[in-house]
Amino acid sequence: MKKLVYYVLTATVLLVLACRQKSEKAEQTMPPISEVFAKYYEERLPLYPLEATMNGDNRYNDKMSDDLSQAGKSRMIAFYRKYQDELAKYDREKLTPEERTSWDLIEWECGINLEGLQYPTELMPINQIFSTHLMIGQMASGSSLQPFKTVKDYDNWLKRVDGFVVWCDTAVVNMRKGIKLGYVLPAPLIKKVIPQLADMDHGPVKDHLFYSPVKNFPKDFSSEDKARLEKEYASMVESKVIPAFEKMHVFMEKEYLPAGRTSDGFAALPNGKALYNYYIKYFTTTELTAEEIHQIGLKEVARISAEMEKVKVQVGYQGDLKSFFNAVRSNPKLMPFTKAEQVIAHFNEIHERMKPNLQKLFELTPKTPFEVRRTEAFREASASAEYNPGLPDGSRPGIFYVPVPDAKAYNIVSDESLFLHEAIPGHHYQISLQQENTALPEFRKNLWYSAYGEGWALYTESLGKELGLYTDPYQYFGMLSAEMHRAIRLVVDTGLHSKGWTRDQAIKYSLDHEAESEESITAEVERYMAGAGQALSYKIGQLKIRELRSRAEKQMGAKFDIRAFHKLVLESGCVPLKLLEEKIDAWIKAAK
Repeated sequence: MKKLVYYVLTATVLLVLACRQKSEKAEQTMPPISEVFAKYYEERLPLYPLEATMNGDNRYNDKMSDDLSQAGKSRMIAFYRKYQDELAKYDREKLTPEERTSWDLIEWECGINLEGLQYPTELMPINQIFSTHLMIGQMASGSSLQPFKTVKDYDNWLKRVDGFVVWCDTAVVNMRKGIKLGYVLPAPLIKKVIPQLADMDHGPVKDHLFYSPVKNFPKDFSSEDKARLEKEYASMVESKVIPAFEKMHVFMEKEYLPAGRTSDGFAALPNGKALYNYYIKYFTTTELTAEEIHQIGLKEVARISAEMEKVKVQVGYQGDLKSFFNAVRSNPKLMPFTKAEQVIAHFNEIHERMKPNLQKLFELTPKTPFEVRRTEAFREASASAEYNPGLPDGSRPGIFYVPVPDAKAYNIVSDESLFLHEAIPGHHYQISLQQENTALPEFRKNLWYSAYGEGWALYTESLGKELGLYTDPYQYFGMLSAEMHRAIRLVVDTGLHSKGWTRDQAIKYSLDHEAESEESITAEVERYMAGAGQALSYKIGQLKIRELRSRAEKQMGAKFDIRAFHKLVLESGCVPLKLLEEKIDAWIKAAK
């Protein structure tokens, strides 16, 4: 018996040693994890060709995303599962700190995307603000993300438009399925989409947006190339683009609108509550519940209202806060312009005024050029001010787009905070520095988490006084109004999608608490109806960054350096809030 035990123990030990040696040998033969990061980036791009173009990778400029077909979704699922398996081959604890961050990011990306791909969101592929048809229209202008510098660029666009026509056909097929399943847009949103399609479904061909690139050929194009491209672009518009938009327009008006939802929130969709909870997680990168976010919003609305009362008293206004909102909205002194060019010039003046103080807060600044432009006319009526990223090589500047549908009615009260948020040091700094950071793996240079990116941009609005702005109480009120706007989003977005609020109820709550016009608030509420959860990211991210700064100031005392804090927040690029918190906490701990 003793011999048997001995032999069993010996065999067991030998087996364990063999397995360990095999495991160690496998680890030694595994490629460096940087190769996994590189392959992840390369294999992901073909699945998201529009994103590749946006990021300045021009290898897929002739392709369209296949995100509406079941085959396309299956390819995405297979991709993310593959990289979950790839990560599992490595011992995370043996990686360097930056490698661990990259490992964590891919793990998050795979998990959150696989979770989202469970839902049939392809059945609602179009809305009035976050939609492929709008992005393609912007590209078609010839002055946006799609390059038109070489003959190949022009040919690439012809092929991409072929893919877009297929996308439009698939969208209609999917929306018909959505009608049968009750997976449709609310009727008010459909009514906003229809005019966008109507603008594109007729000629004259040479006045059509999609014909625009051939009106601005580079000077070095030959006459033969110009003649060919003019002919092919005219044919593309007449035989492909106009019919595609016309088909979709007729469908939306005749079939989709009559089937539109009378409910306004996602909870009314099949499995809609679960979908909304997913979007909360996706956009905030937290485990917060809808109810927790709703309560945070109510508290922030109360806090900011008290600050607004102080400004109202400071400027000598006698009425209540709601009437002060109306007074601010209608104050002719806050609507001084008659031309759109004056609005753009005003933002450039704000930039010049704050330049001397930027170095006091930032040691990291981007090299990517920057411009302020008016939003293109075809989308101006439904657009908000926004930032489009530039490219590190300088071939495309970062662009702050400002919609000015009526210059005489344009109110400047929020211009300083808006510039800080959308431009400098908000989105332009954060995105450009991330893209320019050669130490980051490629997949991280254009990674985007709304809670971090929008949270950072909203946080920078609070830096106005440190940057020499907000000397005018109305501009400070504008900053408070912008912050209130984001706080209201926490209440209204969760109200619409988890508490059964109606569109009108959401509009009324917003009108009661902020200094925006009913037209503007209506557009915003309809934005929340279309893009559930996205609007939560701003305030949730801002509150976390503010909390981390306060924690560092309190615990580090005289050792706290604001330039170093901002460098730490920005240098690793976009990350989920949990990873940012871990980084700042490690910095605080190291300083003690």
